[in-house]
Amino acid sequence: MRGPQTTPVVQNVFNEDGTVYGIIAKVRRALRAAGADTEYLNQYVQKSMLGDYDHLLPTAMEYVTIA
Repeated sequence: MRGPQTTPVVQNVFNEDGTVYGIIAKVRRALRAAGADTEYLNQYVQKSMLGDYDHLLPTAMEYVTIA
């Protein structure tokens, strides 16, 4: 499993699509662009979907910087 080479920064995470799936997709795209492999991306998605919306945001912040 290979994570991103740098910590991606995600901007406007709520502006375009503030749904759970929209946020997961935006973070996933940022991780992929930063060099994360499929296994790492799948780990992020699975961990994000373990809880509710209140669980999603802290999980996203473990993987990316939200600006």
